Amino acid sequence: MDFAAIERRARTAEEAGFHSAWFIDHLAPPGDRGLDMLDAWTVATALAMRTERLHVGHLVLCAEFRHPAVLAKMAASLDVISGGRLELGLGWGSVARELTDYGFTDPGPAVRAGRLAETIDLLRLLWSGEPVDFDGAHWTLRDAVCRPRPVAGSVPIHIGGSGSRFTMPLVAGRADWWNCPAGATDRLAELRPSAGAARVSVQHPIGLAASSAAREEVVATVHRRFGAWGGVIAGTPDEVAEALSREREAGAELFICQFHDFGAPETVRMFAEEVLPALP
Repeated sequence: MDFAAIERRARTAEEAGFHSAWFIDHLAPPGDRGLDMLDAWTVATALAMRTERLHVGHLVLCAEFRHPAVLAKMAASLDVISGGRLELGLGWGSVARELTDYGFTDPGPAVRAGRLAETIDLLRLLWSGEPVDFDGAHWTLRDAVCRPRPVAGSVPIHIGGSGSRFTMPLVAGRADWWNCPAGATDRLAELRPSAGAARVSVQHPIGLAASSAAREEVVATVHRRFGAWGGVIAGTPDEVAEALSREREAGAELFICQFHDFGAPETVRMFAEEVLPALP
Protein backbone atom coordinates (compact mmCIF):
# COMPACT_ATOMS: atom_id res chain seq x y z
CA MET A 1 0.00 0.00 0.00
CA ASP A 2 1.49 3.34 -0.98
CA PHE A 3 1.40 6.39 1.26
CA ALA A 4 -1.44 8.04 -0.63
CA ALA A 5 -3.68 5.06 0.15
CA ILE A 6 -2.58 5.00 3.78
CA GLU A 7 -3.27 8.71 4.13
CA ARG A 8 -6.70 8.39 2.52
CA ARG A 9 -7.68 5.66 4.99
CA ALA A 10 -6.32 7.61 7.97
CA ARG A 11 -8.16 10.79 6.98
CA THR A 12 -11.38 8.81 6.59
CA ALA A 13 -10.88 7.27 10.02
CA GLU A 14 -10.36 10.70 11.58
CA GLU A 15 -13.45 12.11 9.90
CA ALA A 16 -15.47 9.09 11.06
CA GLY A 17 -14.43 9.60 14.69
CA PHE A 18 -11.89 6.82 15.18
CA HIS A 19 -9.41 7.27 18.01
CA SER A 20 -6.21 6.12 16.33
CA ALA A 21 -4.34 4.53 13.44
CA TRP A 22 -1.74 1.81 14.06
CA PHE A 23 1.18 0.50 12.03
CA ILE A 24 3.75 -2.30 12.04
CA ASP A 25 7.50 -1.94 12.51
CA HIS A 26 9.71 -4.15 10.37
CA LEU A 27 12.72 -3.55 8.16
CA ALA A 28 10.96 -5.53 5.42
CA PRO A 29 7.59 -7.27 5.23
CA PRO A 30 7.99 -10.54 7.19
CA GLY A 31 6.07 -12.50 4.56
CA ASP A 32 7.88 -11.20 1.47
CA ARG A 33 11.02 -9.07 1.61
CA GLY A 34 10.61 -8.27 -2.07
CA LEU A 35 7.66 -5.99 -1.35
CA ASP A 36 7.89 -2.28 -0.59
CA MET A 37 7.15 -1.16 2.97
CA LEU A 38 7.64 2.34 4.33
CA ASP A 39 9.45 2.98 7.61
CA ALA A 40 7.07 2.78 10.56
CA TRP A 41 8.16 5.97 12.32
CA THR A 42 8.20 8.03 9.14
CA VAL A 43 4.65 6.95 8.28
CA ALA A 44 3.35 7.79 11.75
CA THR A 45 5.05 11.19 11.68
CA ALA A 46 3.75 12.04 8.22
CA LEU A 47 0.20 11.08 9.16
CA ALA A 48 0.35 13.01 12.40
CA MET A 49 1.20 16.07 10.33
CA ARG A 50 -1.70 15.49 7.92
CA THR A 51 -4.37 14.91 10.56
CA GLU A 52 -5.61 17.01 13.47
CA ARG A 53 -7.19 14.67 16.03
CA LEU A 54 -6.21 11.12 15.12
CA HIS A 55 -3.72 9.45 17.45
CA VAL A 56 -0.91 7.43 15.86
CA GLY A 57 0.92 4.39 17.15
CA HIS A 58 2.50 1.04 16.33
CA LEU A 59 1.68 -2.48 17.36
CA VAL A 60 4.42 -2.72 17.94
CA LEU A 61 7.71 -0.87 17.64
CA CYS A 62 10.64 -3.26 17.99
CA ALA A 63 12.61 -1.95 20.96
CA GLU A 64 15.69 -3.80 19.73
CA PHE A 65 15.96 -1.46 16.73
CA ARG A 66 16.44 1.74 18.76
CA HIS A 67 18.58 2.74 21.73
CA PRO A 68 16.31 3.84 24.64
CA ALA A 69 17.71 7.39 24.66
CA VAL A 70 17.09 7.73 20.92
CA LEU A 71 13.58 6.30 21.25
CA ALA A 72 12.80 8.66 24.14
CA LYS A 73 13.85 11.66 22.02
CA MET A 74 11.91 10.42 18.98
CA ALA A 75 8.75 9.80 21.01
CA ALA A 76 8.87 13.08 22.91
CA SER A 77 9.50 15.02 19.71
CA LEU A 78 6.61 13.46 17.77
CA ASP A 79 4.31 13.80 20.76
CA VAL A 80 5.08 17.53 21.04
CA ILE A 81 4.84 18.17 17.30
CA SER A 82 1.50 16.32 17.08
CA GLY A 83 0.00 18.02 20.13
CA GLY A 84 0.08 14.90 22.32
CA ARG A 85 -1.24 12.32 19.87
CA LEU A 86 1.41 9.60 20.09
CA GLU A 87 0.62 6.14 21.47
CA LEU A 88 3.84 4.16 22.06
CA GLY A 89 3.39 0.44 21.46
CA LEU A 90 6.52 -1.54 22.33
CA GLY A 91 7.72 -5.12 21.95
CA TRP A 92 11.03 -6.97 21.94
CA GLY A 93 10.84 -8.28 18.37
CA SER A 94 8.34 -10.73 16.97
CA VAL A 95 10.59 -12.09 14.21
CA ALA A 96 13.87 -13.30 15.72
CA ARG A 97 15.41 -14.00 12.30
CA GLU A 98 14.88 -10.37 11.31
CA LEU A 99 17.18 -9.32 14.13
CA THR A 100 20.03 -11.59 13.14
CA ASP A 101 19.62 -11.10 9.38
CA TYR A 102 19.93 -7.33 9.79
CA GLY A 103 22.90 -7.46 12.12
CA PHE A 104 21.21 -7.16 15.52
CA THR A 105 21.92 -9.70 18.23
CA ASP A 106 19.31 -12.17 19.41
CA PRO A 107 20.18 -13.18 22.96
CA GLY A 108 16.83 -14.94 23.37
CA PRO A 109 13.40 -13.98 24.74
CA ALA A 110 14.41 -13.68 28.39
CA VAL A 111 17.19 -11.18 27.69
CA ARG A 112 15.12 -9.25 25.15
CA ALA A 113 12.28 -9.01 27.69
CA GLY A 114 14.75 -7.71 30.27
CA ARG A 115 16.09 -5.13 27.82
CA LEU A 116 12.54 -3.99 27.07
CA ALA A 117 11.81 -3.60 30.78
CA GLU A 118 14.87 -1.39 31.20
CA THR A 119 13.98 0.54 28.05
CA ILE A 120 10.56 1.42 29.48
CA ASP A 121 12.11 2.43 32.80
CA LEU A 122 14.53 4.67 30.95
CA LEU A 123 11.82 6.25 28.81
CA ARG A 124 9.91 7.32 31.89
CA LEU A 125 13.05 8.66 33.56
CA LEU A 126 14.15 10.58 30.48
CA TRP A 127 10.69 12.05 29.91
CA SER A 128 10.99 13.74 33.31
CA GLY A 129 13.32 16.23 31.61
CA GLU A 130 15.81 15.84 34.43
CA PRO A 131 19.37 14.46 34.13
CA VAL A 132 19.40 10.67 34.28
CA ASP A 133 22.14 8.38 35.58
CA PHE A 134 21.30 4.74 35.01
CA ASP A 135 23.20 1.54 35.63
CA GLY A 136 21.23 -1.46 34.44
CA ALA A 137 21.99 -4.95 33.28
CA HIS A 138 21.67 -3.81 29.67
CA TRP A 139 21.94 0.00 29.47
CA THR A 140 24.15 2.62 31.09
CA LEU A 141 23.47 6.37 30.87
CA ARG A 142 25.30 9.30 32.41
CA ASP A 143 23.79 12.77 32.85
CA ALA A 144 21.37 12.06 30.00
CA VAL A 145 18.64 14.65 29.38
CA CYS A 146 15.65 14.45 27.05
CA ARG A 147 13.86 17.69 26.29
CA PRO A 148 11.28 18.81 25.36
CA ARG A 149 9.11 16.64 27.57
CA PRO A 150 6.00 14.98 26.12
CA VAL A 151 2.88 17.12 26.18
CA ALA A 152 1.33 15.32 29.18
CA GLY A 153 4.69 14.60 30.80
CA SER A 154 4.70 11.07 29.43
CA VAL A 155 3.49 9.06 26.43
CA PRO A 156 1.04 6.16 26.91
CA ILE A 157 2.93 2.87 26.66
CA HIS A 158 1.14 -0.12 25.13
CA ILE A 159 2.41 -3.68 25.41
CA GLY A 160 0.78 -6.45 23.41
CA GLY A 161 0.83 -10.19 23.98
CA SER A 162 -0.44 -12.82 26.36
CA GLY A 163 2.58 -14.81 27.55
CA SER A 164 2.51 -15.51 31.28
CA ARG A 165 6.29 -15.78 31.70
CA PHE A 166 7.51 -12.47 30.23
CA THR A 167 4.76 -10.37 28.68
CA MET A 168 2.06 -10.17 31.31
CA PRO A 169 4.50 -9.27 34.13
CA LEU A 170 5.80 -6.46 31.90
CA VAL A 171 2.23 -5.29 31.30
CA ALA A 172 1.32 -5.31 34.98
CA GLY A 173 4.51 -3.59 36.07
CA ARG A 174 5.16 -1.06 33.33
CA ALA A 175 2.37 -0.58 30.78
CA ASP A 176 -0.42 1.98 30.59
CA TRP A 177 -2.29 -0.26 28.14
CA TRP A 178 -2.41 -4.00 27.56
CA ASN A 179 -3.20 -4.95 23.99
CA CYS A 180 -4.79 -8.40 23.94
CA PRO A 181 -3.78 -10.00 20.62
CA ALA A 182 -6.34 -11.60 18.34
CA GLY A 183 -5.26 -15.13 19.21
CA ALA A 184 -5.88 -14.60 22.92
CA THR A 185 -9.26 -12.85 22.80
CA ASP A 186 -11.03 -16.05 23.82
CA ARG A 187 -9.10 -15.80 27.12
CA LEU A 188 -9.63 -12.08 27.70
CA ALA A 189 -11.52 -12.50 30.98
CA GLU A 190 -9.01 -15.07 32.21
CA LEU A 191 -5.99 -12.93 31.39
CA ARG A 192 -7.41 -9.58 32.50
CA PRO A 193 -6.37 -9.84 36.18
CA SER A 194 -2.73 -10.46 35.23
CA ALA A 195 -2.66 -7.12 33.37
CA GLY A 196 -2.82 -5.24 36.67
CA ALA A 197 -4.00 -1.65 36.41
CA ALA A 198 -3.29 -1.37 32.67
CA ARG A 199 -6.20 -0.36 30.48
CA VAL A 200 -7.31 -2.91 27.89
CA SER A 201 -7.33 -2.78 24.11
CA VAL A 202 -8.14 -5.73 21.88
CA GLN A 203 -6.99 -6.61 18.38
CA HIS A 204 -9.33 -8.28 15.91
CA PRO A 205 -9.40 -9.09 12.22
CA ILE A 206 -12.82 -7.73 11.23
CA GLY A 207 -14.85 -8.89 8.26
CA LEU A 208 -17.62 -6.32 7.86
CA ALA A 209 -20.32 -7.17 5.33
CA ALA A 210 -22.61 -4.43 4.05
CA SER A 211 -25.50 -6.90 3.70
CA SER A 212 -26.48 -10.50 4.27
CA ALA A 213 -25.94 -11.11 0.57
CA ALA A 214 -22.30 -10.01 0.83
CA ARG A 215 -21.67 -11.87 4.07
CA GLU A 216 -20.32 -15.14 2.67
CA GLU A 217 -17.71 -13.48 0.48
CA VAL A 218 -16.52 -11.14 3.23
CA VAL A 219 -16.25 -13.97 5.77
CA ALA A 220 -14.20 -16.02 3.30
CA THR A 221 -11.91 -13.06 2.58
CA VAL A 222 -11.13 -12.22 6.19
CA HIS A 223 -10.42 -15.84 7.05
CA ARG A 224 -8.18 -16.24 4.00
CA ARG A 225 -6.18 -13.13 4.80
CA PHE A 226 -6.12 -13.11 8.59
CA GLY A 227 -7.50 -16.42 9.82
CA ALA A 228 -4.10 -17.50 11.12
CA TRP A 229 -4.22 -14.65 13.62
CA GLY A 230 -7.22 -16.09 15.44
CA GLY A 231 -9.95 -13.94 16.93
CA VAL A 232 -11.71 -13.25 13.64
CA ILE A 233 -15.03 -11.42 13.90
CA ALA A 234 -17.08 -11.40 10.72
CA GLY A 235 -20.61 -10.69 9.62
CA THR A 236 -23.06 -7.86 9.25
CA PRO A 237 -22.71 -4.71 11.38
CA ASP A 238 -25.18 -6.09 13.93
CA GLU A 239 -23.20 -9.31 14.29
CA VAL A 240 -19.88 -7.51 14.64
CA ALA A 241 -21.31 -5.10 17.22
CA GLU A 242 -22.74 -7.97 19.25
CA ALA A 243 -19.36 -9.72 19.39
CA LEU A 244 -17.46 -6.58 20.36
CA SER A 245 -20.05 -5.67 22.98
CA ARG A 246 -19.17 -8.79 24.95
CA GLU A 247 -15.56 -7.63 25.15
CA ARG A 248 -16.60 -4.14 26.15
CA GLU A 249 -18.41 -5.74 29.07
CA ALA A 250 -15.19 -7.61 29.92
CA GLY A 251 -13.26 -4.33 30.16
CA ALA A 252 -12.02 -3.55 26.65
CA GLU A 253 -11.84 0.21 26.07
CA LEU A 254 -10.25 0.29 22.62
CA PHE A 255 -10.47 -1.96 19.57
CA ILE A 256 -7.66 -2.15 17.03
CA CYS A 257 -9.29 -3.48 13.87
CA GLN A 258 -7.63 -5.04 10.84
CA PHE A 259 -10.44 -4.94 8.30
CA HIS A 260 -10.86 -7.62 5.66
CA ASP A 261 -10.20 -5.05 2.90
CA PHE A 262 -7.35 -3.31 4.77
CA GLY A 263 -9.54 -0.42 5.88
CA ALA A 264 -11.06 0.79 2.64
CA PRO A 265 -12.79 4.14 3.27
CA GLU A 266 -16.30 2.76 2.74
CA THR A 267 -15.69 0.01 5.31
CA VAL A 268 -14.25 2.46 7.84
CA ARG A 269 -17.30 4.70 7.46
CA MET A 270 -19.70 1.77 7.74
CA PHE A 271 -18.03 0.60 10.96
CA ALA A 272 -18.30 4.09 12.43
CA GLU A 273 -21.91 4.58 11.41
CA GLU A 274 -23.36 1.12 12.04
CA VAL A 275 -21.14 -0.67 14.58
CA LEU A 276 -19.80 1.96 16.98
CA PRO A 277 -23.22 3.39 17.98
CA ALA A 278 -24.29 -0.12 19.04
CA LEU A 279 -21.40 -0.57 21.47
CA PRO A 280 -22.07 0.20 25.14
